Amino acid sequence: MDNEQNKTVENFFEAANELISMENVSLVYDKGAGAVPAIDNINVNIYPGEFVCVMGPSGCGKSTLLNILAGFIPPTGGTVKLNQTEIKGIDWHRGVVFQQPPLYEWYSVRKNIAFGPMMKKVPKSKIREEVSTYLEKVGLTEFADKKVYELSGGMKQRAAIASALINNPEILLMDEPFGALDALTREQMQGLIRKIWWSSGKTIFFITHDVDEALLLATRILVMSKHPGKIIADLPVHFTKDIVTENSDDTRYTESFHQKRKHILQLINEQ
Repeated sequence: MDNEQNKTVENFFEAANELISMENVSLVYDKGAGAVPAIDNINVNIYPGEFVCVMGPSGCGKSTLLNILAGFIPPTGGTVKLNQTEIKGIDWHRGVVFQQPPLYEWYSVRKNIAFGPMMKKVPKSKIREEVSTYLEKVGLTEFADKKVYELSGGMKQRAAIASALINNPEILLMDEPFGALDALTREQMQGLIRKIWWSSGKTIFFITHDVDEALLLATRILVMSKHPGKIIADLPVHFTKDIVTENSDDTRYTESFHQKRKHILQLINEQ
């Protein structure tokens, strides 16, 4: 990538309209005498094509924030908008991938991936074509007719990612999707989601407890305080672009990487 292309990438987010806008977003569980504030006064914009990783101490409200973005729960204060329209309930515009893939265990991989388009009554010929495309994208073509219960953890997550992406969501919401995987599989899945993000231009909102994972994937890292969770840092990072454009992950051994890692850990540990 030459300097002119780099400049285009760096300036893209400044020129784009926000995809997600969160204004004064708060959530309090049980508004009565035992009220528990989960998140408080979140003000964040997310732009098309960003890979946003969210970090913070356990119980700080990361998953609560994702659930609000997904439309699973409404905020008790403030507004959340997608393309200037307030989010009210779930829809296909936001795909969700959890740590434990919500797949139908006795269905084949192919049938799981096809489920969303089938519910939308997409023509069968188009479903077949798109399922084949997404099976190839996530490297599951040869396992297409296997039942989900026959798959490894990594393969299940590949199927879950394909099941979310086939609906062409405007943003992919991922809640510690690789947290239960072994180290080698986790690294492979990080490479897969980075490749999908880069080639598709999808916007990704990704929760993780792993600082290295955040630095190796994100274009931007949000750090939250202990509950009630607030955004205490909003950090641009470039390592994932370096990995893609240089076709090497040596960036993780650089001084810049280690300094950023130290800074984020310090922010979290001070909570």
